[in-house]
Amino acid sequence: MEATTDAKIYDAVVIGGGAAGIGVAIALRHAGIENFVVLERYTVGASFALWPAETRFITPSFPTNSIGMLDLNSIAIGVSPAFSLGVEHPTGAQFAAHLKGIASFFEIPLQEKTVVLRVTKVGDDFRIDAAEETLRAKHVIWAAGEFQYPQRTGFVGSELCTHTATIPSYQELEGDEFIIIGGYESGVDAAYHLACRDKKVRLFDKACPWNGESSDPSVALSTYSQERIREGCFAEHVELFPETSIASVAVVNDTYEVTTEQGEIFRTPVPPLLASGFTGSHQLVTDLFEKRGDGFPLLSEHDESTIVPGLFLCGPAVRHENHVFCFIYKYRQRFAVVAKAIATSLDLPAEELEKYRQWGMYLDDLSCCGEECSAC
Repeated sequence: MEATTDAKIYDAVVIGGGAAGIGVAIALRHAGIENFVVLERYTVGASFALWPAETRFITPSFPTNSIGMLDLNSIAIGVSPAFSLGVEHPTGAQFAAHLKGIASFFEIPLQEKTVVLRVTKVGDDFRIDAAEETLRAKHVIWAAGEFQYPQRTGFVGSELCTHTATIPSYQELEGDEFIIIGGYESGVDAAYHLACRDKKVRLFDKACPWNGESSDPSVALSTYSQERIREGCFAEHVELFPETSIASVAVVNDTYEVTTEQGEIFRTPVPPLLASGFTGSHQLVTDLFEKRGDGFPLLSEHDESTIVPGLFLCGPAVRHENHVFCFIYKYRQRFAVVAKAIATSLDLPAEELEKYRQWGMYLDDLSCCGEECSAC
């Protein structure tokens, strides 16, 4: 589908209508950018709405207060899911509703149910091919998230497992004995909800995240998960297997056999649950970014592609040196960085973005974004 020469050219197109996409869109508004649109494959907050019904945010929400601290799960200054929802740990469905309300309040230009097929740089502009149309833009912000792209590989027979991201509710799972592969947040969450239903659970992890020494929840279990591990139902019904890598899963006589790399075999009558995380949507645009050694996109100091000028990344895949921005309260700090870069390119003053700096959401110096940073 070819774009016509007289087609409208947006100043920016944001791809993804989740926390990152809506958050950076609000920053664009504050930067004085009006000629933009947010493209969402389903509806705003769809990835959060797909969470298992029992799953909640591990980062607590609290109303914005007078000393300059934002709710950890806020995506914009002056809004708080704790205030609007009245809960400390929102469910995915609740947060999706919160995002929809924010998008409406800020009058974010949305185009839902738009499947983006490819992004191509053509001359000085971008061509965004969607299933039903082609758009053109001077800048593109990739903010498509990660939850819709579960990691299903890693060992022989992993396809026989049920990924936790595909479970509508743990209440609906049949069976009395479960094996969970992966002991980080999703694995502990699944184990906890099954244990609360008096199910026997064996939880395997190649490391030992529940005994992590780091205070950074990007690499160690959150306090919320640690607390649940200490609850009576968890201790009674969950058996932990740290430093136990899985070699394979197979079906033998209608029973699932899980074999560790040490050669031990564990059996379960129902498919093992796979809590192996996500590949992330950035894998869909790998040709537009250079790669870091860890496979994540290499970014400029403005979160821009180093090989395709005008293409920016927002969301949990953002990495700078050893700094990991995989939580909302981390990657929202980069929204104003991207918005200011685009505003500067468009010769706009972006004066309103100064308030992001005042609220600790606009960081000029990446060296202050490590795990020891109080703002992070």
